Amino acid sequence: MAKNESLDGTDRQILDVLQKNARTSNAEIARRVGKAPSAVLERIRKMEARGVIQGYEVRINPKALGHGLTAFTFVHAEDAVGSVRSGRELAELPEVLEVHHTAGQDAYLIKSRVEDTEALGMLLRKIGHIESVRDTRTTIVLTTVKETLAQDLGFGTDEDETKHPGRRI
Repeated sequence: MAKNESLDGTDRQILDVLQKNARTSNAEIARRVGKAPSAVLERIRKMEARGVIQGYEVRINPKALGHGLTAFTFVHAEDAVGSVRSGRELAELPEVLEVHHTAGQDAYLIKSRVEDTEALGMLLRKIGHIESVRDTRTTIVLTTVKETLAQDLGFGTDEDETKHPGRRI
């Protein structure tokens, strides 16, 4: 889908509400955007069908599961140009939360969550057993300042409104 294709202001308002709390009732979304619940439901279904809304997830505190250590690992793999075979293998590891095929020296950047450094060492050994992997470089996260899946919907921020009254992006 092309950027902003068929997304009007109402769609963006609906997405804003859902990003903040995907469990918001259809009636409440309708109230906030000033539309009938049936119209809001139809818009949500259309955005789901077009792939604008890709799904709904529960965010679990990783520490509640004993996954207190977050790490980012660059993985140098020798895949054929354009191949993501190693990436698919990395994605199968349950500790790996994200796999990004990158440009540059390293083929992949992965995000993982594990219990501790010992568990991270075991994960790195699993990664090393993937045939095409040649090298890894890992950075351990000390503190997470911001982590979100929410997208910028082009509304600007409250800070923008304070600095530039009446101006909306």
